[in-house]
Amino acid sequence: MRQMAGSSTAEPPGFFFDLASPAAYLAAERALQVLPGVEWVPVLARDLPGAETYDAFRCAEERDIALAAIERAAAGYGLQALRWPDPFPFDSLFAMHVATYAKQIGRTVAFALAAFRQAFAAGRSLADPENVAIAAAACEMHPAAVLKAADLRGVQDALRAATARATQLGLRDVPAVWTGERVVHGEAQLERAASELVAA
Repeated sequence: MRQMAGSSTAEPPGFFFDLASPAAYLAAERALQVLPGVEWVPVLARDLPGAETYDAFRCAEERDIALAAIERAAAGYGLQALRWPDPFPFDSLFAMHVATYAKQIGRTVAFALAAFRQAFAAGRSLADPENVAIAAAACEMHPAAVLKAADLRGVQDALRAATARATQLGLRDVPAVWTGERVVHGEAQLERAASELVAA
Protein backbone atom coordinates (compact mmCIF):
# COMPACT_ATOMS: atom_id res chain seq x y z
CA MET A 1 0.00 0.00 0.00
CA ARG A 2 1.32 3.42 -0.90
CA GLN A 3 0.45 6.22 1.49
CA MET A 4 1.51 9.82 1.56
CA ALA A 5 0.84 12.59 3.97
CA GLY A 6 -1.97 14.78 2.76
CA SER A 7 -2.44 18.51 2.66
CA SER A 8 -3.46 20.25 5.85
CA THR A 9 -6.16 22.13 3.96
CA ALA A 10 -9.63 20.92 4.90
CA GLU A 11 -10.85 18.57 2.20
CA PRO A 12 -13.83 16.26 2.58
CA PRO A 13 -13.27 12.51 2.18
CA GLY A 14 -13.24 11.42 -1.43
CA PHE A 15 -12.96 8.36 -3.67
CA PHE A 16 -10.76 9.22 -6.65
CA PHE A 17 -10.99 7.33 -9.94
CA ASP A 18 -10.17 7.30 -13.63
CA LEU A 19 -12.37 5.28 -15.98
CA ALA A 20 -9.32 3.82 -17.73
CA SER A 21 -8.18 2.01 -14.59
CA PRO A 22 -9.35 -1.59 -14.10
CA ALA A 23 -8.26 -1.38 -10.45
CA ALA A 24 -10.53 1.64 -10.05
CA TYR A 25 -13.33 -0.41 -11.61
CA LEU A 26 -12.86 -3.12 -8.96
CA ALA A 27 -12.95 -0.47 -6.25
CA ALA A 28 -15.94 1.34 -7.73
CA GLU A 29 -18.05 -1.80 -7.70
CA ARG A 30 -17.59 -1.95 -3.91
CA ALA A 31 -17.31 1.70 -3.00
CA LEU A 32 -21.05 2.36 -2.62
CA GLN A 33 -21.25 -0.27 0.11
CA VAL A 34 -17.81 0.21 1.66
CA LEU A 35 -17.65 4.01 1.49
CA PRO A 36 -21.27 5.18 1.79
CA GLY A 37 -21.68 8.92 1.48
CA VAL A 38 -18.11 9.54 0.31
CA GLU A 39 -17.82 11.87 -2.68
CA TRP A 40 -16.64 10.33 -5.96
CA VAL A 41 -14.03 12.51 -7.70
CA PRO A 42 -12.98 11.99 -11.33
CA VAL A 43 -9.30 12.74 -11.96
CA LEU A 44 -7.01 12.12 -14.92
CA ALA A 45 -4.67 9.39 -13.76
CA ARG A 46 -2.12 9.95 -16.50
CA ASP A 47 -1.34 13.34 -14.92
CA LEU A 48 -0.72 11.86 -11.46
CA PRO A 49 2.93 11.32 -10.53
CA GLY A 50 2.90 7.52 -10.10
CA ALA A 51 0.03 6.21 -12.21
CA GLU A 52 0.05 2.69 -13.68
CA THR A 53 -0.31 3.08 -17.45
CA TYR A 54 -0.62 -0.63 -18.37
CA ASP A 55 1.46 0.03 -21.48
CA ALA A 56 4.97 -0.06 -20.03
CA PHE A 57 5.46 -3.79 -19.48
CA ARG A 58 8.79 -5.31 -20.47
CA CYS A 59 7.14 -8.14 -22.38
CA ALA A 60 3.77 -9.63 -23.31
CA GLU A 61 4.13 -12.29 -20.59
CA GLU A 62 4.54 -9.65 -17.88
CA ARG A 63 1.45 -7.85 -19.16
CA ASP A 64 -0.57 -11.09 -19.21
CA ILE A 65 0.41 -11.84 -15.61
CA ALA A 66 -0.69 -8.38 -14.47
CA LEU A 67 -4.03 -8.56 -16.27
CA ALA A 68 -4.66 -12.10 -15.00
CA ALA A 69 -4.19 -10.85 -11.43
CA ILE A 70 -6.91 -8.25 -12.01
CA GLU A 71 -9.19 -10.93 -13.46
CA ARG A 72 -8.67 -13.09 -10.37
CA ALA A 73 -9.43 -10.15 -8.10
CA ALA A 74 -12.66 -9.47 -9.99
CA ALA A 75 -13.69 -13.10 -9.56
CA GLY A 76 -12.80 -12.95 -5.88
CA TYR A 77 -15.14 -10.01 -5.41
CA GLY A 78 -17.95 -11.90 -7.13
CA LEU A 79 -17.98 -9.68 -10.22
CA GLN A 80 -18.81 -11.04 -13.63
CA ALA A 81 -15.89 -12.17 -15.77
CA LEU A 82 -13.77 -9.22 -16.76
CA ARG A 83 -13.64 -8.46 -20.49
CA TRP A 84 -10.77 -6.32 -21.72
CA PRO A 85 -11.64 -3.52 -24.12
CA ASP A 86 -9.84 -3.34 -27.44
CA PRO A 87 -7.57 -1.46 -27.35
CA PHE A 88 -6.38 -1.61 -23.77
CA PRO A 89 -5.18 0.62 -22.35
CA PHE A 90 -7.42 3.24 -23.93
CA ASP A 91 -7.39 7.03 -23.83
CA SER A 92 -9.91 8.08 -21.18
CA LEU A 93 -9.75 11.86 -21.69
CA PHE A 94 -13.14 12.21 -23.39
CA ALA A 95 -14.81 9.85 -20.91
CA MET A 96 -13.29 11.73 -17.98
CA HIS A 97 -14.60 15.03 -19.32
CA VAL A 98 -18.04 13.43 -19.36
CA ALA A 99 -17.48 12.09 -15.82
CA THR A 100 -16.63 15.63 -14.73
CA TYR A 101 -19.82 16.91 -16.35
CA ALA A 102 -21.75 14.13 -14.61
CA LYS A 103 -20.29 15.32 -11.31
CA GLN A 104 -21.48 18.84 -12.02
CA ILE A 105 -25.06 17.63 -12.50
CA GLY A 106 -25.06 15.19 -9.59
CA ARG A 107 -24.71 11.92 -11.52
CA THR A 108 -21.10 11.00 -10.88
CA VAL A 109 -21.72 7.59 -9.34
CA ALA A 110 -24.38 6.47 -11.80
CA PHE A 111 -22.33 7.49 -14.82
CA ALA A 112 -19.05 6.14 -13.47
CA LEU A 113 -20.51 2.72 -12.74
CA ALA A 114 -22.22 2.57 -16.15
CA ALA A 115 -19.01 3.60 -17.91
CA PHE A 116 -16.80 1.21 -15.94
CA ARG A 117 -19.17 -1.63 -16.83
CA GLN A 118 -19.10 -0.67 -20.50
CA ALA A 119 -15.32 -0.86 -20.41
CA PHE A 120 -14.57 -3.84 -18.21
CA ALA A 121 -17.74 -5.93 -18.16
CA ALA A 122 -18.78 -5.39 -21.80
CA GLY A 123 -15.26 -4.91 -23.17
CA ARG A 124 -15.94 -1.62 -24.98
CA SER A 125 -13.28 1.07 -25.18
CA LEU A 126 -14.24 4.40 -23.67
CA ALA A 127 -12.01 6.14 -26.18
CA ASP A 128 -15.01 5.68 -28.49
CA PRO A 129 -17.53 8.48 -27.77
CA GLU A 130 -20.37 6.17 -28.79
CA ASN A 131 -19.60 3.79 -25.93
CA VAL A 132 -19.42 6.72 -23.51
CA ALA A 133 -22.78 7.95 -24.82
CA ILE A 134 -24.31 4.52 -24.16
CA ALA A 135 -23.13 4.69 -20.56
CA ALA A 136 -24.49 8.23 -20.24
CA ALA A 137 -27.87 7.22 -21.65
CA ALA A 138 -28.08 4.43 -19.07
CA CYS A 139 -28.21 7.10 -16.34
CA GLU A 140 -30.50 9.48 -18.23
CA MET A 141 -27.83 11.84 -19.53
CA HIS A 142 -28.79 12.97 -23.03
CA PRO A 143 -26.14 11.96 -25.61
CA ALA A 144 -26.21 15.35 -27.35
CA ALA A 145 -25.71 17.16 -24.05
CA VAL A 146 -22.87 14.82 -23.16
CA LEU A 147 -21.05 15.40 -26.44
CA LYS A 148 -21.42 19.15 -26.06
CA ALA A 149 -20.38 19.18 -22.40
CA ALA A 150 -17.17 17.24 -23.09
CA ASP A 151 -15.97 20.12 -25.27
CA LEU A 152 -16.77 22.86 -22.78
CA ARG A 153 -13.74 24.68 -21.44
CA GLY A 154 -15.31 24.88 -17.99
CA VAL A 155 -15.63 21.09 -17.83
CA GLN A 156 -12.08 20.55 -19.06
CA ASP A 157 -10.71 23.10 -16.60
CA ALA A 158 -12.63 21.42 -13.77
CA LEU A 159 -11.00 18.05 -14.54
CA ARG A 160 -7.55 19.64 -14.61
CA ALA A 161 -8.24 21.41 -11.33
CA ALA A 162 -9.48 18.23 -9.64
CA THR A 163 -6.38 16.35 -10.82
CA ALA A 164 -4.07 19.11 -9.58
CA ARG A 165 -5.84 19.16 -6.22
CA ALA A 166 -5.54 15.37 -5.95
CA THR A 167 -1.80 15.67 -6.54
CA GLN A 168 -1.57 18.30 -3.79
CA LEU A 169 -3.32 15.91 -1.41
CA GLY A 170 -0.72 13.24 -2.15
CA LEU A 171 -2.40 11.04 -4.76
CA ARG A 172 0.02 9.11 -6.91
CA ASP A 173 -2.43 6.78 -8.65
CA VAL A 174 -6.05 5.63 -8.70
CA PRO A 175 -8.08 4.27 -7.10
CA ALA A 176 -7.40 6.20 -3.95
CA VAL A 177 -9.35 7.42 -0.95
CA TRP A 178 -8.71 10.68 0.84
CA THR A 179 -9.78 10.07 4.43
CA GLY A 180 -9.68 13.70 5.44
CA GLU A 181 -6.20 13.23 6.89
CA ARG A 182 -4.26 11.09 4.39
CA VAL A 183 -4.41 9.18 1.14
CA VAL A 184 -4.95 5.41 1.01
CA HIS A 185 -4.02 3.96 -2.38
CA GLY A 186 -5.23 0.77 -4.04
CA GLU A 187 -8.45 -1.14 -4.48
CA ALA A 188 -7.34 -3.80 -2.00
CA GLN A 189 -7.15 -1.14 0.72
CA LEU A 190 -10.71 0.13 0.34
CA GLU A 191 -11.88 -1.51 3.55
CA ARG A 192 -8.93 -0.10 5.49
CA ALA A 193 -9.79 3.37 4.23
CA ALA A 194 -13.39 2.84 5.35
CA SER A 195 -12.20 1.83 8.82
CA GLU A 196 -10.12 4.97 9.08
CA LEU A 197 -13.09 7.09 8.05
CA VAL A 198 -15.24 5.48 10.75
CA ALA A 199 -12.53 5.98 13.35
CA ALA A 200 -12.18 9.62 12.38
